[in-house]
Amino acid sequence: MIPLLILGLLKQNPGSHGYELLALMKERHYKYIVNFTKGSFYYNLQQLEEKKQIKKIDSSHDSNRETHDYVITEDGNREFERLMEKYGAQTDYINLSFYAAMLFTDEYDHEDMRKLIQTQIDQTQKKISALNKSLEQNENLQPSFRKMLENSRSHHLVNVQWFEELLKDN
Repeated sequence: MIPLLILGLLKQNPGSHGYELLALMKERHYKYIVNFTKGSFYYNLQQLEEKKQIKKIDSSHDSNRETHDYVITEDGNREFERLMEKYGAQTDYINLSFYAAMLFTDEYDHEDMRKLIQTQIDQTQKKISALNKSLEQNENLQPSFRKMLENSRSHHLVNVQWFEELLKDN
């Protein structure tokens, strides 16, 4: 998924250097779409360059820092199209690690299970708060991404409701 994000950002921002692309991913809260680190980002950037899907161009930035500006190549455009079709057609299940733990509630200490459920409530409420903050503070979000964040928030709200019911039942 990271290659799709990099290629898509380069289509939107040709001539960007790696740090700019990574900053855009952070600024736009793409962490809600895919888990990435600085290392995984630069690894994928390097892989795209090795596959000749992106290429370095002359830098117009400060010559005191070593930065590389990139553009997408024809191969990169074809890969972007392929990845759009691949990910655009997937309907993966949403799964939480907590679901696996729920399979064995009868084999686990009752009070410890209540603590785990409360942890889920607390963590999910933090996610909802972060999503609310992103939605409120970023007026320039792409409309489709705004809808994704709103949808994610709705799912988290439903999960909190479910966790609270579990807590009552336990």
